[in-house]
Formats: sequence, C-alpha cells, structure tokens
Amino acid sequence: VIADSLNALDSPDRAAFYTSGRTSNEAAFLYQLMIRSFGTNNLPDCSNMCHESSGSALKETIGIGKGSVSLSDVEHADLVLVVGQNPGTNHPRMLSSLEKVKQRGGRIIAVNPLPETGLMRFKNPQTVRGMADEFAQIRIGGDLALFKAINALVLRAGAVDEQFIAEYAHGYDEFVAQATEIDWDEVTEATGLSREQIERIADMVISSERTVACWAMGLTQQKQGVATIREVVNTLLLRGMIGKPGAGVCPVRGHSNVQGDRTMGIWEKMPDAFLDALDREFGITSPRHHGLDTVDTIRAMRDGRVTAFLGMGGNFVSATPDTDATMAALRDCELTVQVSTKLNRSHVTPGRTALILPTLGRTERDVQASGEQFVTVEDSMSVVHSSRGRLAPASENLLSEVAIICRLARRLLGRDHPVRWEDFERDYDLVRDHIANVVPGCEDYNRRVREPDGFVLPHGPRDSRSFPTSTGKANFTVNTPEPLRVPEGRLLLQTLRSHDQYNTTIYGLSDRYRGIEDARRVVLVNDKDIAELGFSDGDLVDLVSEWPDGDGGIEERRAERFRIVAYPTARDCAAAYYPEM
Repeated sequence: VIADSLNALDSPDRAAFYTSGRTSNEAAFLYQLMIRSFGTNNLPDCSNMCHESSGSALKETIGIGKGSVSLSDVEHADLVLVVGQNPGTNHPRMLSSLEKVKQRGGRIIAVNPLPETGLMRFKNPQTVRGMADEFAQIRIGGDLALFKAINALVLRAGAVDEQFIAEYAHGYDEFVAQATEIDWDEVTEATGLSREQIERIADMVISSERTVACWAMGLTQQKQGVATIREVVNTLLLRGMIGKPGAGVCPVRGHSNVQGDRTMGIWEKMPDAFLDALDREFGITSPRHHGLDTVDTIRAMRDGRVTAFLGMGGNFVSATPDTDATMAALRDCELTVQVSTKLNRSHVTPGRTALILPTLGRTERDVQASGEQFVTVEDSMSVVHSSRGRLAPASENLLSEVAIICRLARRLLGRDHPVRWEDFERDYDLVRDHIANVVPGCEDYNRRVREPDGFVLPHGPRDSRSFPTSTGKANFTVNTPEPLRVPEGRLLLQTLRSHDQYNTTIYGLSDRYRGIEDARRVVLVNDKDIAELGFSDGDLVDLVSEWPDGDGGIEERRAERFRIVAYPTARDCAAAYYPEM
C-alpha cells in the first residue's frame, strides 16, 4: 500500500519523510538512502525543532554544528555555564559530571528564568551540596543582552586571548567596534539582573582558564536563538576557549540519537560532498535541490503540495509548534504512515489512508537471518557506540526499523535498483561497511564501534583548532538584541518539561523537583505578578497569546482552564508544561 501510493505521486517531492531522534544510525542511513533514491530531499526531523539554531550558529562560527567537548572536558573545567538548561529534570546524568566539577574546585553559573532544584540543591547518597555558585534568574529572552554585556566587560578588562584571536579568529575588529559600549538601563531591563551580578559573572569568566558553555532549549527556542548562541561563542572566542582541554561549546541534546541521525544524512539540505559520496557508493543519483524542513512540511501539507507523510518514530503532532495546524495538515494528506514503538497523539490524526507500523524498540532483541544484531547511536559529545537490545520482543511478528525500511525500499524502488536491500536486512554489519565509505570520520566503523566505549568522531575545532568555516577561521559575529517589550498586564510565557517526562511522552504526574503533583494544566507565576494581576494562587484562568497577524492586527489564541501555581519565576514571566501549552 505504501509503495504503491508513493509511486502513484506525480512527483517524489509530494511526499515528506520525518525522522525522530530515537532512530538508530543504521536505520537513519538506510532511510535517507531510500528517500534520495526515490528522488526527494524532504527529510524533516526533530532536530528542526530543537537544536537547529545551535547547528546554524555553530556552523557559521566554528564550522561544525556539534559540541566540541567531552564529559572529561566538562568535569575538568574551571567554570561551567549552564544556560537555558535544567539538568536535574531533563539531563539527570549530567548532574554527576557537574558534581565532579565542584569536587575539583570548579564553579558553575546557572542562567535560567526558574530556580531549578537539580542545580540549586543536588543530593545523592554520598553528598549533599549546592551546585550553582551563581544563579542568574534571567528574564525570558534576555540572554543575548547578558552575554553582550559580559563580552563588553571582558574587553574593557583587556582579558582577551590575543594569541588565539590573532592566529585562529576572523572578524575581531568588526566585533570590537560595536562590543564595548553598555547601556546598563537597557541591559538590566532586558535581563532582569542587576549590574552588580552581571559584573560578578563577568569576573568569573575572566578568571577562568577553562570554560565550558552548556545550553539547551532555553536558548534554542528563542526568536533570537541563533544570535544568542553566536554571542555565547563570542564569549568563548574572546577567552580562547575552543580547542583546549576543559573548554568549549556543549549544546545538550535530549533524544538518544538526534545528532547521529543528522550525521547519517537526515537533513533536507545535506552538502554536495555527502551526496556525491552516497552516489558513488551506491550508483544512484541523489537530488540536489533542498527539501522541506518540519515547518515547511506542515505548510506544504496544509497547502496540498505534500500529500503523503511517513514518520519514522516520534510524535509529530505534539512535537510541532502549532498543534491545530499540524493536525489539520495531516488529515488533509492522502497517506500517513507512522512507524512506532508506542501509541501517541499522531496515531489518532490520520490521513485519508493511514497505517501504523509497530516496530522493535531498541531495548528488544533484534534477530535477523545472520543472527542477533545491534545498532549504533551518537551522543552529544560525538561518541558513537553500540546499542544492543536484551529484552524479548513484545511480539514475534515485530519488524525492526531496518527491516521495515529495507522491505519498503525493495517494493518502492523495484528489483532493478542497485542497492541490495535484502542483504542489509539480513546483516547490519553490511550497512556499517557502507557508512564507513560514505560518512566522514566513520572509517573502519565495524571494528571501532565494537570497542568498549565506541569511538569519537573527528571535530576540527576541538582536535586541532582548524575551523572549516567560509573564512577558514573561527568567526566573531555582530548580534543585536531585540528586547521583548511586554504591554502592561501581560506576561512572557515559556514552556518546560516535568520530571517524569521524556520529550512528548509523559510517564507520570509527579514533578517532584518543583513540588507539583497530579497536575499538568498549570501555569507557574511569580507571587508578586499574581497579586498585581488581581489573581490568587490556585485560581483557574485561560491563557491567551497575542500574535501579530501580518495585517496590523492581533490574533488571539486561547488555552482554557489552567490553574495558577505561585512559583519563584522571574518577574513578568510565566511557565507552563509542554506539550499542553
């Protein structure tokens, strides 16, 4: 049904193929090979909605859209900046590394609109200690103004790494020309922080010989996310904190293989060098025109330009930014296909023909004709390692993602296609042999991934201070803040996840670090703002967003019946759970 429907399209570009970050390297590589053999680059993925701004900013500034540090670098840093990230709730394993920072005498600065217990009061059976040496309770959207102020103070103090800048950096003079002035009234209004605290943070940056900057959705989801991350990079470049032990950039990702999927070719605009290698390896001709990302896919489905949607894992409806528009767009499709390990909201948003293909989870044993198989993933530190299921499959009839892709590809592309899909389904080592020939840094893949800790992909800025940018150097950038000015009687809203939540999947109703039990439809507001707005803790309210409609008017969107919870958020700010909000 799927192959016949896709082959009946008048153009391959009328189909879109989504990928979730849980997809293994092997499945992702085969998926993009099938899709490009079919004739389109419509490869939206979950990274479009989380760290796309990180990739864009880092690609421009240091030449590679990945973090430059290892866990050892984090643990041996003098100073770790944790910005727009809540390790306690969303990345709990990172707390152990941050504890090692403290044990070695390092310092931690937390920048967040909410005080998060995981950073303020971390407990394990051996220790009870405060984690953050400095908590900067930033106003939502104020991070760019904060880092511009820090950079101005670094320059005024003459605390720049002149040798690093002279040898490895580009654009420094243009950056300095606009970077030294500080309008403290504007900075304090934008950030909600005092001048004294910002100066204290700058002094910590200046005194550190090894600094790591970590961030997550709190930066990437801002309207000025790319500019903000570029300014964070400016901070590190000023101090020469790229390409040395204990220093660098650390975008912290959530999905187990969202970074690996991109490495394997899941991107709507892969560079020609990758596509040329893919074509040489398999004797195909990949399309060169760029495809659709996630937002453009939704628009194309809405407008009837895309009529078939295939999702490899994930919860497309709940993960995307406009739930109603996404649901309507999917329902307008002629075909929707979901390859999944568990049911979610996307499965009850069908196209005219809708299929759900259950698949093996990564924790389940995967046995094919050549024997038991394993897959591989890549973490936020560019470490590639194996993943082998140990549990009995939920059903003997379940197919792996690799098997589903290979069987669909055989039917979709025909027997004369040059790729031997049946061999890949039989033995995943054969997939990895081809990955080794196509993907840079994956040479001798099968041997290296069988090492106890896997292997680390090459990273020029980290390994040799070589920067594959347009200038051949690390690039300073000029970034102009656009402060969020909120009319009286309004609040700025952020979304967040609870403790028992993994991406869009909610496993429990206990947000224990925040003291919220058995409730999701809540809005966290500072008690002073609650009083000024004329409400009380526990009141039920509607949340109304106001958005310019493009014609000079304001479009309102309403979410009904949220319970107010008094919480020490930054003033003039509020928070609610995702994906309810």
